[in-house]
Amino acid sequence: MNGISKIDPKRKLVLLIAAFAAIYILWGSTYLAIKYAIETLPPLVMTGTRFLVAGGALFIVGRYSKGYQKPSFREWRASFVVGTLLFLGGTGGVVLAEHYISSSLAALLVATEPAWIVLLSWLWLKETRPNWRVALGLLIGFAGVYLLIGGSSGGNAVNAGNQLLGAILVIGAAVCWATGSIYGVRAPASKSPILASGMQMISGGSMLLLAGTLRGEWTNFQLAAVSLHSWLGLAYLLVFGSLIGFTAYSWLLKNAQPSMVATYAYINPVIAVILGWAIAGESLTAQMLMGAGVIVGSVALITSQSSGKVAAMKNEPMESPAGNCPTYST
Repeated sequence: MNGISKIDPKRKLVLLIAAFAAIYILWGSTYLAIKYAIETLPPLVMTGTRFLVAGGALFIVGRYSKGYQKPSFREWRASFVVGTLLFLGGTGGVVLAEHYISSSLAALLVATEPAWIVLLSWLWLKETRPNWRVALGLLIGFAGVYLLIGGSSGGNAVNAGNQLLGAILVIGAAVCWATGSIYGVRAPASKSPILASGMQMISGGSMLLLAGTLRGEWTNFQLAAVSLHSWLGLAYLLVFGSLIGFTAYSWLLKNAQPSMVATYAYINPVIAVILGWAIAGESLTAQMLMGAGVIVGSVALITSQSSGKVAAMKNEPMESPAGNCPTYST
């Protein structure tokens, strides 16, 4: 908190409000931006391009920052592991899922990610064994997921199948993001958060482009067929989701309490649901609202056991679910 104490109180307040607005609203809106971007852009190629460009910009900034040190082979290797888990498995999974489910449903399912952080911390890092609150929170959380999927299928068999596939993709993405975040806790990385994030985004973006190519996304791609909505969606994700959102998040990690910064994991799904309903006309049933409340409540219950440890992981030099930071907001 030393950096913030040197800032004029009025300016400090303005910066804090602006930074929290960025990680609350901008990251919460990335789910809807993804929905528009993949209307006519190939999903994995689009996402890979986004992270390559954003990662390249961050790498250049880090390269010419004071105290720059050339990344080692071990740091690059760790960046590829983290980048693959976070951006290919994490963000890529969410992007593919949004072909089958609404942006708001995807955001709400991503909210289960802190639960995987707690479980993997116990199983992998040998942290404190989950207590009864965590066990109860997990059971409640799965009940919330069931309510969400059932409440958004509309009783149609085809819709139900799509909802299930999309839900599996998002939950798998949340597990990948949690795994990458925990691996990154002890993996070698550059001392510069900006440089480290740039390396991870470049690595993850490269893997996304490779996966999109192997998936055959270039085969039927026609540049002239890309809609204005998709171009604007990609530009929004790149500028507001990656560059501005990441900068705000990095600043907050140094100038605000980690527990406060971590609250974006609860706010992002709410923003995503509101925007999906208001702008894209996505369905919002009473059962979905109930499921959303159950999931958010379960996450709060799970993370209450060791909020300090989970918050410490949130200090990783990464971007924020779709997005970014251990809990990803696409």
